[in-house]
Amino acid sequence: MKNNKINRRNFITNTAKVGIGLTILPTILQAKEDGVVVNFKQQPLQYSYKDLEPYIDAATMEIHYTKHAAGYTKNLNEALKDEYKKSNAITIEDILAKISSYSSKMRNNAGGHYNHELFWQTLTPKSSGKPTQKVLEVINNSFGSFEEFKKLFSQAAATRFGSGWAWLIENDGHLKISSTPNQDNPLMDVAEVKGYPILGLDVWEHAYYLKYQNKRTEYINNWWNIINWEAVEKRLLNKK
Repeated sequence: MKNNKINRRNFITNTAKVGIGLTILPTILQAKEDGVVVNFKQQPLQYSYKDLEPYIDAATMEIHYTKHAAGYTKNLNEALKDEYKKSNAITIEDILAKISSYSSKMRNNAGGHYNHELFWQTLTPKSSGKPTQKVLEVINNSFGSFEEFKKLFSQAAATRFGSGWAWLIENDGHLKISSTPNQDNPLMDVAEVKGYPILGLDVWEHAYYLKYQNKRTEYINNWWNIINWEAVEKRLLNKK
């Protein structure tokens, strides 16, 4: 990108602001000296379970949101009771940035919570099917064309061995594509490729298996039809 660094601030707003849930992840944890007050919560979906059909079926959405993602949030809050001690406030980004100093329970569930909250906000039944002009310009500067970006991102998602995620990330003003295993993400200090997640695709089997079985590539191809490019732009430019 032509030496124009993307202006973004840290996301440190909690879930009380439900009305802007599509653009802000719930990141604040309030705590006290005598114990932890846990308030990491799932955002309400901005669409119904069936609204993403035929690309993601209603049964998968309901199980994914109410069982898998809810479990990560619950287990994250449990881990914090054991591993969080004295600070007056902490963000999910703070945890992820030092995840190597925490337990595997914290790593799996802090990542799972953050990743899914991002995933929900970048899906919509009203997708334009193509990036906004601002996002397209940055993609073109970074990858040459949207078609090349789409090919590279799809490849990263399809070739992630086992369970994991594919990512579009920003790092020092440049966009990159990466993938991570399990519930890791590029904010973690253990990530091979670090950066700020702009867009993420869940390629765990629980995200697609009821409809697609082993056809991960078909799931990836259909996912392009339900991306919320306006939410991607807001993450990219940090406009609220």
